[in-house]
Amino acid sequence: MGKQNGSDKLLGLIGYPLSHSFSEQYFADKFREEGIVDYSYRNYPIPSIDSLEKLILDEPRLVGLNVTIPYKEQILSFLNEIEEEARQVGAVNTVMISRAGGGLYLKGYNTDVYGFRESLIPLLQGRHQQALVLGTGGASKAICHVLTQLGIGYKYVSRTHRPGQLEYRDLCLSVIKNYTLIINTTPLGTWPDVSSFPDIPYDILTPDHLLYDLVYNPPETPFLQFGKQKGARTKNGLEMLQLQADRSWEIWTGRE
Repeated sequence: MGKQNGSDKLLGLIGYPLSHSFSEQYFADKFREEGIVDYSYRNYPIPSIDSLEKLILDEPRLVGLNVTIPYKEQILSFLNEIEEEARQVGAVNTVMISRAGGGLYLKGYNTDVYGFRESLIPLLQGRHQQALVLGTGGASKAICHVLTQLGIGYKYVSRTHRPGQLEYRDLCLSVIKNYTLIINTTPLGTWPDVSSFPDIPYDILTPDHLLYDLVYNPPETPFLQFGKQKGARTKNGLEMLQLQADRSWEIWTGRE
């Protein structure tokens, strides 16, 4: 597993912007702690998904990518193959890059599903039968896929009116009482805008509620703080990110 001139293989993250991403530091720490010398990991803040092919061609050692906002859905049309679960979700956050005969072959996966499912299951109790999913972006698709797998009913909550969805103004006492799992998939509360939060009626939350925030920086957003003040159980997105990153690593390398 030695290296000659730099790491043998390259992994990376595409998205825009990437100034405070999780993955680069996570993998740098992993490689250092586990003595992995044949891989390195870089951020690629590309302002357009149309730059993807040039990036891959310019980096011949690149064998895998993570994909984050805003490209989890946009990348689908650039892939040669999409793993079935990712196809069902309609979003990809992990790409395997193969190069054979001078050509490129890109296969997409969704490891957010695994990360969210495995981090959520230990928190669930019998009363968590209905969920509110705040936000309708690419991240919400993996979340709703998991909820369906677990037999948990859900409603999207959005700022705009769409059939079958709720608006924030619809979140009255009866809705909050029935939907005891509330998941924030919006970026509200993310550093540096740490004072923002989804507009839900926090004052009627109870200890029966479980609030899950995909945001991990800061570790406790106002969304989680307000829930905790009402006795609700809370969880941020850090473990989900760690789990999805580890699953991506397994896909790229076959290593545990």
